[in-house]
Amino acid sequence: MRPLAAAASALLLLATAPALAVPDFNAVRAAHAPSDLPLLDRHGAVLQTVRVDDSVRRGPWVTLADISPALREAIVLSEDRRFWAHGGVDWRALAAGAWATAWDSRTRGASTLTMQLAGLLDDDLARPAGGRSVGQKLTQMHRARQLESGWSKTQILEAYLNRVPLRGELVGVAAASHMLFGKHASGLDAVEAALLASMVRGPNAGAPLLERRACEVLRQQQLDCAGLGITLAQALARRPGPLLPTQGEGLAPHLARLMVRTAPGQPQSVRPPATALASTAARAGAGAGAALHSTLDAGVQRVALQALRRQIAELRGREVEDGAVLVLDNGSGEVLAWVGSSGSASNAPAVDAVLARRQPGSTVKPFVYALALQQRLITAASRLDDAPLQLAAGAALYQPQNYDGGFKGAVSVRTALASSLNVPAVRVGAMLGPDAVFAALVQAGLRPSESGGYHGHALALGSAEVSLLDLTNAYRLFAQGGRWSPVRWQSGAAGEPPRRVFDAATAWIVADILADPAARAVGFGLDSPLVTRGWAAVKTGTSKDLRDNWCVGFTSRYTVGVWVGNAGGAPMHGVSGVSGAAPVWREMVAHLHARAPSAPPAPPSGLVAQRGEWFLPGTQVRAGSAAATGDAQAFGIQTPRDGSLVLLDPDIPLQAQRLAFVGAPGQWRVNGRVVGSGSVVHWLPRPGRHVLERRAGAGAAEVVDRVAFEVRAARPPARRAPGG
Repeated sequence: MRPLAAAASALLLLATAPALAVPDFNAVRAAHAPSDLPLLDRHGAVLQTVRVDDSVRRGPWVTLADISPALREAIVLSEDRRFWAHGGVDWRALAAGAWATAWDSRTRGASTLTMQLAGLLDDDLARPAGGRSVGQKLTQMHRARQLESGWSKTQILEAYLNRVPLRGELVGVAAASHMLFGKHASGLDAVEAALLASMVRGPNAGAPLLERRACEVLRQQQLDCAGLGITLAQALARRPGPLLPTQGEGLAPHLARLMVRTAPGQPQSVRPPATALASTAARAGAGAGAALHSTLDAGVQRVALQALRRQIAELRGREVEDGAVLVLDNGSGEVLAWVGSSGSASNAPAVDAVLARRQPGSTVKPFVYALALQQRLITAASRLDDAPLQLAAGAALYQPQNYDGGFKGAVSVRTALASSLNVPAVRVGAMLGPDAVFAALVQAGLRPSESGGYHGHALALGSAEVSLLDLTNAYRLFAQGGRWSPVRWQSGAAGEPPRRVFDAATAWIVADILADPAARAVGFGLDSPLVTRGWAAVKTGTSKDLRDNWCVGFTSRYTVGVWVGNAGGAPMHGVSGVSGAAPVWREMVAHLHARAPSAPPAPPSGLVAQRGEWFLPGTQVRAGSAAATGDAQAFGIQTPRDGSLVLLDPDIPLQAQRLAFVGAPGQWRVNGRVVGSGSVVHWLPRPGRHVLERRAGAGAAEVVDRVAFEVRAARPPARRAPGG
């Protein structure tokens, strides 16, 4: 009778055991972390589900009222028939178990649902492979009694059904019901409930044993076992899939994964914190109704995904398979659409092209011009020389080329920027210097790669890698009067404080240029995908070797960025920003403003309108100047032109043949020697080949413009003999 003596000893130990802290029911429920979370849009619509815990499959917390009565009854009949009567420990079953052990008989066991829950809540009481020790068993019994004194029976049963392992990686009735039977736990019938109950004692048992146990449960309810085998076979044959149902296919997998990697309530960052996914899921909203709450708009997201996929299909045959779309609300910075991939058309659908860093091409030009405008180095009317240019780049020469390989001659800043001419942009960038341009890009939130010195003059043409997320948000600052603020894709998330990058007048002029269809016509014509029904400021860009093309722009309410290319970096075939990304951009703008066209912003106070152009205060054309009579302000080296040949007249005194160097103000050097400063400098010519350089100022190290010319001394005409 030793087992009976052991049972008596257990009674004595439990009666004298010290009180131990047990968790509160609400705390246990709040700490429940589903393995899969739904991503919700701003209106609560489900966009996507994402796996956050690879160790188990655990559904959201299900209340007892939302669990099928058939399952509640089956669990009690299978595991603890006296559950509603005992106080945590079934002493009658314990004594019967001890007696059966003494006589080597088989019995169901004496572990109650409450005792099992105590083991599920405390890792120290988890059942080891060899069974619990006597001490662990006694502790488990004591915890069960405490649970019964602090929790209600319905709370105990509810917690148990949400925590019990049922099959393989499935934990809790929410996951098991969905994965095995394709339904919510509230919809389980008697046969399905009996099968789940049979899995408690043997989560990985074979089909024959599960059928036998389930049939016993059904017979206790005086129900027939017919159809049991078919239902079990169907359940075990179901393929693993998303734990939570979604509306159609997943619409936002990339943002869902990003939100899992970022802890809510903390400043958002595209650099994920080093935390476990499971604990992140708990922070994302544990307990009943846990979800990822995003700022996305399901309608806008769906249109963006469809537009991108249609365009990728149109470009089939041109070596294009990937793309990305980002839509931001101008005022709040909230993300309305985040499409990180073209999906099935891509060989790398998991790559998030919204975050991937690539060369932005000409899309960085507005920031270069904005900096020069703000520093009063140029105006929108300044003349830029779109002609062959050579700039020193270490031991080599940098010779920028326009996209079409041609040159337009002297053009205004407005035309140069709107038509995306490369050479004028490099001239402006050289005047500022690569370090200043790099610093401006950093201030605009672009986080460009490397450094200004690394990229040199090519920085003005987008050689530094950036992400679509950063680039699109940087364009938003022009719509916000020159103020940068962080992007928000998670409801209620905080971010970096806003900062001013450009003054409001400069930002407005740049936006006005980017929205000017006439100025854009030189490079794109009057009818292109950049033309919209309402007001929109837009810029395209194409990286070196046609590896990436972009279209980024903003309206009165939204900023839209589109990238088209290949995730692996392979070049496209004959695809530019205007033919690749721009059609998607225009379709998004048309959808966003389908009800109300975008209206142009009013000019800030202080801007000066003169002769059809806008000027910052103090930069307008003065009366009596050359520009006031119809000519725009000069910029760069106007005279002499590169390659000029100057012939000296032997019949004119040399002092009277001084050459006039004409251009923008700066320091002028011939063959490295300073010859003067200002916008007009006179130089006494000497025969030979010469290099003329202009720098921004006396202390400037960067050469802004350089031309080569030659001076020759003409021979005097031969004299004829008299009468000859």
